[in-house]
Amino acid sequence: MAMVCGVLVHDLLLCIKPGIGKTKATAYAILVALYPVHWFFTFLYYTDVASLASVLAMYLSCLKKRFWVSALFGALSILFRQTNVIWMIFFAANGAIAYVQDLSLSDCLSDENSEPTDKSRTEVSDRDSKVSALGLRRRRTNHPISERGVVSGSTKSHTSFTEELFDIGFKIWNSKCKVLITFAPFAIVLVAFGAFIIWNGGIVLGAKEAHVVSPHFAQLLYFGLVSATALLPWHFTPGRVSDLFHWCRKNKTFSSLAMLIALGLSFVAVHLFSIAHPYLLADNRHYTFYIWRKVIQARWMMKYILIPLYVYSWFSVINILGKLLRS
Repeated sequence: MAMVCGVLVHDLLLCIKPGIGKTKATAYAILVALYPVHWFFTFLYYTDVASLASVLAMYLSCLKKRFWVSALFGALSILFRQTNVIWMIFFAANGAIAYVQDLSLSDCLSDENSEPTDKSRTEVSDRDSKVSALGLRRRRTNHPISERGVVSGSTKSHTSFTEELFDIGFKIWNSKCKVLITFAPFAIVLVAFGAFIIWNGGIVLGAKEAHVVSPHFAQLLYFGLVSATALLPWHFTPGRVSDLFHWCRKNKTFSSLAMLIALGLSFVAVHLFSIAHPYLLADNRHYTFYIWRKVIQARWMMKYILIPLYVYSWFSVINILGKLLRS
């Protein structure tokens, strides 16, 4: 299953970035396969890697607009892990956004009854042109889509994320019948999943007392630190620290406010929502057992000392992602 995951990541990279080339895609796929959290799980006789493979297959099928196949892989992934229903909703939403944007482009071109002239193409591309194969907010200048023009005829580009959300919601509402028919496979799986929850009396199979739903917000902080640590030479270098410092100086008001909010929310998450699962405390075969006992719980204040590190990790990750999206 680990090898299947590698192949799926390779195909996903070629689908998302067609110009990347097979050699580079193979190198990136190997790099992703060696990601520590994934790599260690590949040696366990457990369902995590199979669950990931089914999620990746669902994503790839959705990008290729094979929605029935994608929904089947979604159902399979839910059989492995019930929480994979969140990934299915995410991929279906991305697919729906890309679908209505493609419809808007088709309508825009058909209204002109001919190939768009250079002038009209320029006017359209001057408006917001944020669309990609994955339906996410990514600039693509060689595939112009009128975000505002199709909806309201305005020649102004989007001034905020809220306006973009409004336009996408408006397009989905205008094409609701087509969207419902096209994405019916996902709806069928969701209805079946809802019926299972009602029949089972909850989302958990097996030992329900050991799998109680809890607001474990500290997990988000752990995730940021683990993600940054996995790419240690990229995030924890003097140059990276200097880049973030200069970014904060350029945006003093915004960065100071963001930093205070992040530190405040992180403190609340650590103080009130640091949850130790019974299995974490009882099973010394997992390395997380030792991280919890020897690091996070070494002293009463240790979990609070780690807060700046959590915040730095998230700021670094978001800053790098922002640069990549703008490039």
